[in-house]
Amino acid sequence: MTFQFEDFLLDPERRELRHADTLVALEPQVFDLLTYLVRNRERVVTRDNLLDAIWNGRVVSESTLTSRINAARRAVGDNGEEQRLIRTVARKGVRFVGAVTELAGAARPAGTDEPPAPPTGLPLPDRPAIAVLPFTNMSGEAGQDYFSDGISEDIITALSKLRWFFVIARNSSFIYKGRTVHLRQVAEELGVRYVVEGSVRKDDERVRITAQLNDVATGSHLWAERYDRELADVFAVQDEITEAIVAAIEPQLYAAENFRAQRKPPDSMDAWDLVMRALSHYWRVTRQDHVVAQALLEKAIALDPTYGKALGLLGTSYMFTAHMGWMDMAIAIPAAERAARAAIRADDEDAWAHNALGHVHLFARRFEDSLAEFETALRLNPNFALAQGYHGLALGYCGRWQEADEAARRAIRLSPRDPYAPVYFGIAAYARFLGGDDEEAIRLAQEALRQRSDFVGAHRVLTAAAGMAGHREVAAAALRELRRAQPNVSLAWIAEFMPIKLAADRERYLEGFRRAGLT
Repeated sequence: MTFQFEDFLLDPERRELRHADTLVALEPQVFDLLTYLVRNRERVVTRDNLLDAIWNGRVVSESTLTSRINAARRAVGDNGEEQRLIRTVARKGVRFVGAVTELAGAARPAGTDEPPAPPTGLPLPDRPAIAVLPFTNMSGEAGQDYFSDGISEDIITALSKLRWFFVIARNSSFIYKGRTVHLRQVAEELGVRYVVEGSVRKDDERVRITAQLNDVATGSHLWAERYDRELADVFAVQDEITEAIVAAIEPQLYAAENFRAQRKPPDSMDAWDLVMRALSHYWRVTRQDHVVAQALLEKAIALDPTYGKALGLLGTSYMFTAHMGWMDMAIAIPAAERAARAAIRADDEDAWAHNALGHVHLFARRFEDSLAEFETALRLNPNFALAQGYHGLALGYCGRWQEADEAARRAIRLSPRDPYAPVYFGIAAYARFLGGDDEEAIRLAQEALRQRSDFVGAHRVLTAAAGMAGHREVAAAALRELRRAQPNVSLAWIAEFMPIKLAADRERYLEGFRRAGLT
């Protein structure tokens, strides 16, 4: 669908805005914002609406939001005083007020007869696909959100251990937290047929959990149940819920396998609380949140030294912060290795533990060991998007770029709306760079940066790919942004800390940086 207003033509499929026959240059976020306003022109769009739609729920400053709205106005010849097309509604939000005509694909400029882009709805996979929405906290205390989040995440983890299901990763289903969204929209955006929703009410030493399984394709409720339990029984309640969901979707598999969602709860509920709090920070993907998460995990481990998930998550966090340049790699690797090995000793069937050790082996250049650990993590939890993505990174560093590209795209498909999605796009970009497809590497790296402008890995790939492609201005701009994101970057740093196995791959990467102007 193409939108026409005044002398402008807005084509979301081609991501183009044209004024008469002239293409208007727009930053990706500004284009997305303008498109969202045009599509929602029948209502006032709030600040929260824009944060959800354009920034995936990430909080940005008021000045950033204002600057993007002003840029959209400038692109269509509007301004803050006239507000001819984009009007600010005091204390409520903004609205597109221009007259819009919808054109069904026939309004492309001459010479642009490429086939239309595929529909935005994701196709259903070949397995029963299910998403577990964040359970609603009914306790009346915002500080208890972590508890209801933890219930949802444990159900996702238990379901993911069944290889017969395609389970959407936690990060994508959690973007709907606190939002009133029709289940059909959720199903279309995530590419699932089944959606689980529920609520948690925690009151002193008792907990009430309600859950409902919906078949979105038919609009029917397949199953619903309420559980009233002493808080000490919360782990058994989660197992009961997961069992019931599995039984409702695939009763014959349940009967054949006698499925039980077995887990190893920690010795202390306090430790579990700390890990759930840490996870809520971990998924925010900022430097400060990782610092907070690590402190919480260290407290949990002090309470329960054999808590495998806490140890595995801590090791993974150490390696991620080092990869982002937030932590010294020489400090991170031994600390992460201690945590990862302790996690495996505590529970060798915990996917987080093997994911953490896979990271450690990768950056210590123990390549075969790294691949083996990521493969183990994925055998234990085939729907573990984070492990899928980093398995792709390990394959890429080993020179197996086609497999790396496939793994990164699997991660994106498993968790299409994920705070770590920019990482997966960056990994795919690096894979395409290794394969010599510099233009696609540039496109993927730019998409990663559109979603997360501070992702240093995407800045690195964009700089090298633009350098190799001979796009001097793009390469110079990318290098400036890379130096801002990673001030200590240099050819020597890349050669020392990027664990690239093959000399030819390493030399091509370094040559891209040289051509971009890095020394």
